[in-house]
Parts: sequence; C-alpha cells; structure tokens
Amino acid sequence: MWSVARRPRWIAALVFALALAAGFAALGQWQLARSVATGTVIQRDTETIVPLTSVAKPQSPVTDRATAQLVTATGAWMPGDYVIVSDRLNKGVAGYWVVGHFSVNQAPGTNGTVGLVAAVGWSASLKAAQAALSAIDASQTLATVTVTGRYIPSESPQDSDFERGKLTTISPGAMINLWKHADPAGVYGGYLTSAAPADGLTAIDSPEPSSEVEVNLLNVFYAVEWVVFAGFALFLWYRLVKDAWEREQEEASEVN
Repeated sequence: MWSVARRPRWIAALVFALALAAGFAALGQWQLARSVATGTVIQRDTETIVPLTSVAKPQSPVTDRATAQLVTATGAWMPGDYVIVSDRLNKGVAGYWVVGHFSVNQAPGTNGTVGLVAAVGWSASLKAAQAALSAIDASQTLATVTVTGRYIPSESPQDSDFERGKLTTISPGAMINLWKHADPAGVYGGYLTSAAPADGLTAIDSPEPSSEVEVNLLNVFYAVEWVVFAGFALFLWYRLVKDAWEREQEEASEVN
C-alpha cells in the first residue's frame, strides 16, 4: 500500500490534506484563544470611592467604567418617594429592599438636581420593611447629606404584578413614574445600593465584582470540532490510498 502512497498523485493529495489539516488546527487554536478572551475580566479599581458625577451622567446608560463602582453622592432624600421592592436576595436569603429617591446636587451652572434611585437596606420581613419605610419617610427633612454605595446598572422593567403595586425590579425609568418629586435634570441610568443601612434594616450585600476568568465552553466545543476535522482530512487521504491499493490488488488477482 505504501508503494501506492509514494506515487506523485498521492503525495500531492497528502500535501493538500496536510495543508487542510493545518488550517483546521489553526482555526481550533483560534477558537481556544477566543474561549479565554471572551471570558477575560477587565481589571478595574471599583473599590476606590469616587464622586458619582465623575463616572455617570444623567439620562445616559451605565458605562463599563461606572458599573459596580463605589461612589458618593451629595443631595437630599425626597419624602414620600420610598417604595418596597420584593424578591431581593441578600446572601442567598429572599427578602425586601427599601428604595428611595435621592436628589443629587449638580455642579454650579447645571440645570438643577438629578434623580438617583437608591436602596437603603434589606429585610427578610415585609412588615419590618414597611415599618422601616414609614420611620425613614417620617424623619426626612430635605437636609443635604452624602451617601456612599455601589452603583449598579438598571434592571429591566417588570412586566407582571406592577398593577397591584408589587415591585420586583429596579428600573429608574419606571421609578420616576412613582415619585412625587421631579428632578429638572432627569435621572441617572443606574441605581445605588447604600453601604450604610437605614435604621431597622440590614446592609445590602453588594460585593466587589468577581475577577475570575470563565472559559467559554461553546468556543472550546468549536475548537474540538476543528481538531476532529483536521484528523478526518488525514484519515480521508489514508482511506483513498488504501482503496486505490485494494482495487489494484483485486485487478491483479482477476488477471491471475
């Protein structure tokens, strides 16, 4: 069989099969590189507290730089604009957030305050969350204060139960429809989870973003496919050579 394989025709076919296999192997290597690249986490210093106004703009989406950043904001809490958001997990336990309307002061020369949705604490009990909301709301004086917390991108507006007053997601675009007070300069696209909980509530668990690299398994699967294709290209050459040799053997036996 190897005497057949050494003929110019099959040597040329082998070169073509090797080139094809090399191309498939290169594609497999590229897919492996993609599996890591797509899971690479860009390192950012999210734990250094910066002013919210330095990383976010009103009426704009939350950028990668602002996502999960610890920030401070100066302004006043708006009385009557507190709500309870259900189905919020805190270290794996389901409960409720008390969420308020924080009116952020802007730099001189800008068009007034900007609304910021801010969660002030968590409770496993609805009654405790309602009691905390009433106490917080009653104590508001419109005094200027500074809050610190993690800035989180908006969630999608909910499409169920909102008619009955049950909120399960935090969307600034939806929250402003519930507020009694308006902000001339609009609203921030994300929301804040306050680092210091209000009285009667537990601090919201808002850890530093994970820096682990996750491999994209779909790309790994594609890489394995390309390796199989490369092996098949070489096997096909071998199979064709063997078939040609077997035909010659059959023809020779028929002559004899």
